[in-house]
Amino acid sequence: MIGLRVFLSPYKPFNGATRSWDPSTRATWPASTATLIEGESDAILVDGLMTLAEGNELLAWIRQSGKRLSTVYVTHGHADHFFGLGPVLTGFPDAQLVTLADVVPTAADQIDAKRMAVWNSYFPGQISEHPQVPVALAGAELQLEGQSLKCLAVGQSDVEHSTVVHVPELDAVVAGDVAYNGIHMWLAGSDPAKRAAWIESLNAIEGLHPVTVIVGHKDPAAPDDDATRILDESRQYVSDFDAIVEASDSAAEIIAKMLAKYPDRGNLYTLTYAADTQRP
Repeated sequence: MIGLRVFLSPYKPFNGATRSWDPSTRATWPASTATLIEGESDAILVDGLMTLAEGNELLAWIRQSGKRLSTVYVTHGHADHFFGLGPVLTGFPDAQLVTLADVVPTAADQIDAKRMAVWNSYFPGQISEHPQVPVALAGAELQLEGQSLKCLAVGQSDVEHSTVVHVPELDAVVAGDVAYNGIHMWLAGSDPAKRAAWIESLNAIEGLHPVTVIVGHKDPAAPDDDATRILDESRQYVSDFDAIVEASDSAAEIIAKMLAKYPDRGNLYTLTYAADTQRP
């Protein structure tokens, strides 16, 4: 018998800014999750967080479960899903840090000197000097006390190589950044082809017929983890952004039209940055 629990780290200020952002207001990073899939005595963590402080909080939370952490699986190669794992991996030195092979190069790129300089400018004094990069998983399954958890490459989300973890026993999918829950989706740098591919990735999750979808970025006020609602809303958001970009002449126009449709979504900075990458 297995179960899952979700750790939610709230929005946090950071030093990044984009040209359309109001400099009188501090930009925030999206609220982020880490998911613990638990057996009787062992557990698997899906995704870590960004900062060392978050990593220490996550370690304390895992320890409270009383479970032995055997594996940490990273859904995709963005820094905010594994840079904060240092304290967890120190606390559980036997835990293996893994992902699917296609994700490893993207994750490795995040620790390039130039990228590390950017991350340190965003979160000065808050991230590990030497984040550990996940290694390629042998095969495409994680084993937890006799249960197989399926690691599936679904393709495009806010990065080209994205994966999810399917937990058949729980009718659940841990979706990383393929779906979002109550937060503006990270569409910065996207184009029509990437947005169409992202919708296909959401369709791939739907094809697993989950009841529950745990996302990588969830607003603390989100009502639930209902798969149908989350997948429908994520698809609609990508589709609306695509249509609005096509019909808009400026970043300001994109932001205004998206906010008219999504006035309550969290993390306005994410939308602002996305709009700035689409139009002058």
